[in-house]
Amino acid sequence: MVTLQGQQIYLRALEPEDLEFLYQVENDETIWEVSNTQTPYSKFLIRQYLENAHQDIYEAKQLRLAICKKDTDEAVGLIDLFDFDPKNRRAGVGILIQNEPDRNKGFGGEALGLVIDYAFQQLQLHQLFANIGTDNQPSLTLFTTFGFEKVGVKKDWNFTHNSFKDEALFQLIKK
Repeated sequence: MVTLQGQQIYLRALEPEDLEFLYQVENDETIWEVSNTQTPYSKFLIRQYLENAHQDIYEAKQLRLAICKKDTDEAVGLIDLFDFDPKNRRAGVGILIQNEPDRNKGFGGEALGLVIDYAFQQLQLHQLFANIGTDNQPSLTLFTTFGFEKVGVKKDWNFTHNSFKDEALFQLIKK
């Protein structure tokens, strides 16, 4: 896959060298709520995942890309196309910037813009969707800035921290 370039960041396919970064992301309990994770992942399982990361989106029905700073090549997050459905020409999109100091610097916005362009131009998708907790204001702002529209709310959808939380469904339909 061609590297997708932004002003501050670029997106690239996962590499075997990303093992430690993915291990940290997948085992960071503070972000389990947004990543829908409930248990830690071993390095063994992540290594197996990386060995299969070469599959294209048509095989895996998912595409996970590392978000990297241009100036340092450091991976700061991940952006995923998931539930890829070529027949109906749609996919879900999820984004994560791992560390708090790297958030609110425009990395997520650049990554989302690049993935939207890639999904609509290269993959010829008709729509993207996102599932966002109704209390996740940064993600709500990010996705609506890019034209995603809220089409519904799933009540008491996710159970976290001993309570149920609503999750909104957003769609971006190619004009």
